[in-house]
Amino acid sequence: MEQGAVRICLVGATGLIGSALIAEAIGRDDVRVIGVGRSEAVLPRGARMEMLVGEPIDWPQLIRAARADVIVCALGTTIKAAGSPEQFRAIDHDLVRFSAEAAREAGIEHMMMVSSVGADRMAKSFYLSVKGETEDALGRLGFRRLDLLRPSLLRGARRERRPLERAWQIAAPLVDLVLLSRLTRFRSIRARDVARAILSLAREQAGGRFVHEHAELRGWARSVRAADAADMHESVETTGLRLARR
Repeated sequence: MEQGAVRICLVGATGLIGSALIAEAIGRDDVRVIGVGRSEAVLPRGARMEMLVGEPIDWPQLIRAARADVIVCALGTTIKAAGSPEQFRAIDHDLVRFSAEAAREAGIEHMMMVSSVGADRMAKSFYLSVKGETEDALGRLGFRRLDLLRPSLLRGARRERRPLERAWQIAAPLVDLVLLSRLTRFRSIRARDVARAILSLAREQAGGRFVHEHAELRGWARSVRAADAADMHESVETTGLRLARR
């Protein structure tokens, strides 16, 4: 691993975005992922990462042990999966804020949170109002840089069954075609593109609070692919020059 690789503390490693981020980090020497969670993540072949496991009460210690440059919070559930609105809020607001506070105490100055399109504390939807309230809470913690990722429907294979979401995933490519102009932010997006956007944003140095919806997420995902292609081209050229000098 190259010296200077960005260390990412990933909270929510077992979910769709967390799993995609782990997969996208395979083979990269510019990033190191350290997961924090209640259970071990299922790692794809070739993944090289640490997984620090403990109950949430232990997470501040684990987050500090990660010695990360960036914390990525990909925690998230649904009201149905949580069992009640109160339990949903306990995860999507309380646990996210708790993780963020632990990151600040550990000296981490850059945070990314996977939120949702339409997040607004004044929204009529309980789900979206909790997401918006959580965003506002993180904004008050004093991170040097806060990136709020607001995807719409995520496409990808989840470990848990969500039949309704699966049906929407199948229909999404057709629905996306009619979401034009100001509605493009509601288009579906692949989890791996969100993960690529995270890898790209992890190296950003500018301070402030930034919101990234569909178009911005796709743009950041493309930028990391372009950078990778440029690095590969440079590597091939360097190898060619070395061979030519022999």
